Amino acid sequence: MNRGEEQAFSLVMTDIRIRVLLAKPGLDGHDRGVKVIARALRDAGMEVIYTGLRQTPEQVVSAAVQEDVDAIGLSILSGAHMTIFPRVVELAREAGLDDVIIFGGGIIPDEDIPKLKELGVSEIFTPGARMEEIIDYIRNHSRKAPARASV
Repeated sequence: MNRGEEQAFSLVMTDIRIRVLLAKPGLDGHDRGVKVIARALRDAGMEVIYTGLRQTPEQVVSAAVQEDVDAIGLSILSGAHMTIFPRVVELAREAGLDDVIIFGGGIIPDEDIPKLKELGVSEIFTPGARMEEIIDYIRNHSRKAPARASV
């Protein structure tokens, strides 16, 4: 590959880079897990925007709009997932982010997972989920997934 081809390839790869916003909504103050996820996603070639602790659903969606992300990941340990996750989904849809996947993780009881999915959360990853599983999910379901990109 000559230098011009390398530059063209580099530009193409940059253009398809998946952008993921990670947030810790609510009053939860523990962010070790979300930082591990952020590092794994970056290592997998994704661009990660981490909003930090104690974000409101409005702040999360505002940041997602400003950053033009392909996915929003929410991490919660406080037990407020049944309130906060659906609110983020609602605000995201109101903001026109219909093609942005919203996934969550943290301490979420098994019986709440189907309810959250019914409310619009794409996927839930609980403790013990493998990093490859999370990375593959985002790659295969974001609007930049190969099957969707060719449509």
